[in-house]
Amino acid sequence: MRKWWIGGGIAVALGLSFMMVLVVGVYLVAGNAAGGVGGSGKALAKGSVPAAYQALVQRWGNLCPAINPALLAAQLYQESGFNPTAQSPAQAQGIAQFIPGTWAAHGIDGDGDGDRDVWDPKDAIPSAATYDCTLAGYVEDVPGNPTHNMLAAYNAGAYAVIRYGGVPPYDETQNYVRIITTLEESFAAPTTRVDPSEQAAGAIHYAQGKLGTPYLWGGTGTAAQGGRFDCSGLTQAAYESVGITLPRVANDQYNAGPHPSRDELLPGDLVFFSDDLTNSRAIRHVGIYVGGGYMIDAPRTGAVIRFDPIDTPDYFGATRVTEEGAAALPTHV
Repeated sequence: MRKWWIGGGIAVALGLSFMMVLVVGVYLVAGNAAGGVGGSGKALAKGSVPAAYQALVQRWGNLCPAINPALLAAQLYQESGFNPTAQSPAQAQGIAQFIPGTWAAHGIDGDGDGDRDVWDPKDAIPSAATYDCTLAGYVEDVPGNPTHNMLAAYNAGAYAVIRYGGVPPYDETQNYVRIITTLEESFAAPTTRVDPSEQAAGAIHYAQGKLGTPYLWGGTGTAAQGGRFDCSGLTQAAYESVGITLPRVANDQYNAGPHPSRDELLPGDLVFFSDDLTNSRAIRHVGIYVGGGYMIDAPRTGAVIRFDPIDTPDYFGATRVTEEGAAALPTHV
C-alpha cells in the first residue's frame, strides 16, 4: 500500500540515531509545550463520524447543554459502530440501539417524513439526542456534572441518579460514564495541543526491532506465523509491548485517543490512510509515526516492515494513543 522504501543500508545506518533524536528530542520538547486537551469538544474531528451522519450528529449534538456532537458520536460508536442495521441479542435496534419499548416512548420523526423508523439514522440519531436531553431534564436538579448524571441516567435510570445524588455507585454505570466521556475525546477536534504519549518511545522501539520482517496478511506476530505482521497487527503488538491493548483492525485503532493535526505529530502517534477521507470506518492502513515525515509500517504482501513517508494523497489523520482511550473502545464494532 505504501510505495516508498528507504534502502536497507540507509535504514540500518541511520535508523537508531534517527529514532533517538526524534523520540528523545521531539518528544521532550513537545512534552514541555503541550497543554492537554481543552474545550468542550463541540467540533467533530475530521472524518471521525461517517460523512452520511456527520451533519445529523453535529446538529442534534447541540440540542441541549448536557450533550455535544462528540459525546453523541461516542454513544453511537459505542452502541453500534455507526451501523444502521445493527441488532443485539436483546433486540436493541439500529444505529442508536433502541430497544422497542424505549423507541415507542422516545422515538421521534427526525426527518419529518411522517414516520418514526428505528432503522433510519435520520430518525434514530435525533431520537438519541432527544432521549439524552430528556434524561438530562429528569436529573437537572441533581448535584454534580450534568453530562455525567445524564449518562448515568441513561445506564441506570434517572431514579438511581436522583436517589444517590449523582452517579450511583454501580460499577457498570460508573464504567459507562467513564467510557463515553473518554471516547468523546476521540471524536472531538482538539482545541489545544494534545499531551504526548508516555508509552510512545517503547512502541517505536518494538516496531524498530521488526524492520525487515516480511508482511503477512492477518499476521499478529505469533510463532505459528513466523513472527510476521500486517499493518494493524504490528501497531497492536507495538502498543501491547508497553501495556496498551488496541483493537485488532486499523479503523477501530483510530478511536484509541485524541487526534493531533499533521503539524503536531509526535513519534509514536498512529497514522492512518484511507481511500475515503470523510469516514474513519473506511480506514485501510496504519503505521507508527517516527518523525521527519516517516513512519514504520507493514505495507503489503510481498513487502517487509520498513520506513515509509506519510505525506501521500491517502493520508487520513493520526491518533495519539492513550491507555484510557484504548481501554474505552468497544469490543463489538
